This record gives sequence, C-alpha cells and structure tokens, in this order.
Amino acid sequence: MFEKKDHPKTPREYLRLFFTGFAMGAADIVPGVSGGTMAFIMGVYEDLIDGIKSFDLTALRLAAGLKIKALLAHIPWQFLLALGLGILAAVFSLSHLLSDWLENHPLFIFAFFGGLIIASILAVSNRVTWKASTLAGLAAGAVAAYLIVGLNPMQNANHEPWVLFLSGMVAICAMILPGISGSFILLILGQYAFVLNAVRDRDMISLAALSLGCVVGIIIFSRVLSWLLHHYEQLTVAVLIGFMLGSLRKIWEEASAGASRLTEFGAQEAALAIALIIVGFLVVSGIDHLQSGNNPVMRLIGRRSSATE
Repeated sequence: MFEKKDHPKTPREYLRLFFTGFAMGAADIVPGVSGGTMAFIMGVYEDLIDGIKSFDLTALRLAAGLKIKALLAHIPWQFLLALGLGILAAVFSLSHLLSDWLENHPLFIFAFFGGLIIASILAVSNRVTWKASTLAGLAAGAVAAYLIVGLNPMQNANHEPWVLFLSGMVAICAMILPGISGSFILLILGQYAFVLNAVRDRDMISLAALSLGCVVGIIIFSRVLSWLLHHYEQLTVAVLIGFMLGSLRKIWEEASAGASRLTEFGAQEAALAIALIIVGFLVVSGIDHLQSGNNPVMRLIGRRSSATE
C-alpha cells in the first residue's frame, strides 16, 4: 500500500518534504487534528515510522563509536531533517497565530480541518480490501477514538519536568496516529496551554523535558507500529482509518462550539464554513490523486468532466 521512497535527492523533493512537515506541524498545533493524518495524506507515513525506527541499538553503537559516516548511512537523516525542519517551522511560526484563530474563529479552523479528515478517510479507504476482519478493525478504531476525544481535560495539572516528560511520551504516540491529535492528548492531560505558552516564551527547560519524553515515546511506539504495518498492514490501516473516523466527533464538537460563540451566526458564516470544508476536502483529494493517481473523488470528477465534453 505504501510506496517506499529513497532519500530525497533534488531541491524539489526536499522542499516537498519540508512543506509536508509544515502541514504536519500546523495540524498538530490544533487540538483534535493529527499530524499523522497529514503524513498519511502526503504519502510519507510508513517512511516516517521506519525512519524513526532506525534510531536503534545499532545507531547507538555507531554514535558511541563516533562512526558518523556509518551512522548517517544507517539513518535516513535527509528525509527526517527536511520533515523535522518543516514541523519546527510550523510550530514556532504558527503557534501564536493559530491560538488566536482558535480563540476567535474556531468554527472556520475546524471546518477546514474537518474537510481534510473526511477526504483522508475516503482516500485511504480506497486502498483497503474490506472484509470482516478489516471492518472489525475499522469499528474498533472508530470507537476508541470516539471515546478518547470525548474525555474531559484534567484540571490543576502539575507542570513539573517529569510530568511534562511523561506527557510528551503519551502525546507523541497520538501525534503519529492518524486521527488522534497529540495536541488534544496534551489538552486532556492539562498541559496544552502551558506548552503553547512555553513555546511562545521560549521556556527551554519545560520544552526540553517535553521533547525528551517525545523522543523516548516515539522510539518505543514506532517499533510497535512499524511491526504492525509490515505484518498486518490491511488490518492496521483499517484501524487507523477508524481513528480518523472517530476523531470527527472532536471536530464536530469544536465547530459547533465555535458557531455558538459567534455573536452573529448567519448565512454568510455558514456559507464560509461549508466553503472551507469543501476546500479542505478538495485539497486532500487533489494531493492524494497526485500521489496515487487513483483518488475516487478526483476520478469521479474526471469522468464527469469527460462526459460533459
């Protein structure tokens, strides 16, 4: 299902990975939206998981022995660097802007991301052979995500470094799962606002504790997920689609809350929200069609265009 890619070789490939990372970072800032979904959409998901998995005991031995050339050959560092720079660029450049939009225009933010997720579900579903086992996996993933996104945030959470470390371990697992947002997990754990302020205030101690937890968590979890994708790909992807489907609960709740907070919610606001859903839907469908050449929505549009000519 996933096409294995070599290291990026041209400026265009590096730029594409940078903007893929930027999309992932922007998505992860918004509670309820997953950067893993963006990786799925952009066709780099399994490469990302395998790239993270390459940080293993072999890499540790090479690093300890200062065998830098062998270490760089072992790790797809070009791929991870381009992607990571994009993620960091989005986090540091958009954290203030998106927090303001989430406060003042949440309906429109979640309408756009809702369109992204709906299109993602359709695009990825086209690549699964649906039978009893994969349908059961879909249902299990959807129920799990539906329940998780319905949890209430913790009140009066501790922000000590060790708590941030553990929070990072948990949040990063969600961050690489399509449909479950790492930001939302931080919100449930009572850490989201604190971390967002830490980014804005450059609180390096808190960010270091969180980042270290993320590193440890993702190294452990990536191995589990990589093994599942390589041995039970269809079932695993069906569960991941279920996660995206169940996460729509959060999108709907946040969009509804945003609509209720608007002082004047009329036809223009509703039209703009619908337009943003359509834009998000078409953006993902177009990107997926460029990747696979087999997006069901774009094929349908293509057939209708041909029929009218």
